[in-house]
Amino acid sequence: MGSEEQRTAWYFNTVTGRPEQGKLSPQDRRMGPYHSRQEALDAWKIAKRRNKEWDEEDRRWRQAWEGDPGQGQSSADR
Repeated sequence: MGSEEQRTAWYFNTVTGRPEQGKLSPQDRRMGPYHSRQEALDAWKIAKRRNKEWDEEDRRWRQAWEGDPGQGQSSADR
């Protein structure tokens, strides 16, 4: 990402709960980059949606490789 993009990109500060334009906060306190202030404000929603999508993808992958977890051994037996 070029310096111009870094200045115009938006980030969400996880400590203050505020959007910031550019890399103002330390890396461990920010989420992003986002294309707009509104996307930065929606950072937790976006992260939650992505996590849900990834969890579903992982579930489908495990099911394809391991078979139906409801049949045979329980996950506690593995």
